[in-house]
Amino acid sequence: MRGPVDVAMPYPIAGFLPALLQEDDLLVRWTEGLDEVLAPVVSTLDCLDAYLDPWLAPPDFLRWLGDWVGAQLDENWPVERQRAMVAGAVAVHRLRGTVAGLRTVLELATGGEVEVIDSTGVSWSPRPEPLPGSLPPARVRVRVRVAEPELVAVHALDELCRAVVPAHVTTTLEVLDRDHLS
Repeated sequence: MRGPVDVAMPYPIAGFLPALLQEDDLLVRWTEGLDEVLAPVVSTLDCLDAYLDPWLAPPDFLRWLGDWVGAQLDENWPVERQRAMVAGAVAVHRLRGTVAGLRTVLELATGGEVEVIDSTGVSWSPRPEPLPGSLPPARVRVRVRVAEPELVAVHALDELCRAVVPAHVTTTLEVLDRDHLS
C-alpha cells in the first residue's frame, strides 16, 4: 500500500516569488513548508502517464486501473498476468460476445492455450414469437491447456467466461494439462 514518501519538490515555490520577497526569510521558510506538502502531489502529476500505463503502473494501482477499463482481475494472478489483462482490455471489449473474444480473454487470464467449440447456429425473425423448429440452445465448450492446471482457479475462470459469453449461452469449462490430448 501507499504511504508517506520523502519526495523533494522539483519546483520550489520560493523560486517563483519576486526577487524582493525571496529575501524575506520567514516567507521563504513558509513556502518550504508548502513545498513539503505539495511535493508528493507534483511528483504524482509529473508521473501520471506511468500510472495510466498498465506495464509501468505500481502493482497496487493495477486493480483500480483494471476497474477503470473494465478488466476483471484476480488478485491471485501474478502481476505480469494482471498487467497483460489490463493492457488487453480494449481489444477484449471489441470482441466481446464472440469466440475470438472468449479465447483472447482466457489466454490473457491463464497464459495457456484455449480451444473454444461453439455450437454455432443463428436464427432471426421479424416477429417476437419463437421460431418454429428453432435451433437447440446455444452452447460453448471451452478447453484451457496450461502447464500446471492445479494452480488455476477454475471458479474464477468460470466467472470470467460468464462475463464474456452472452447470457443465453451455456458454457462448459475444462482446465487440462498442456500435454493432455483429447
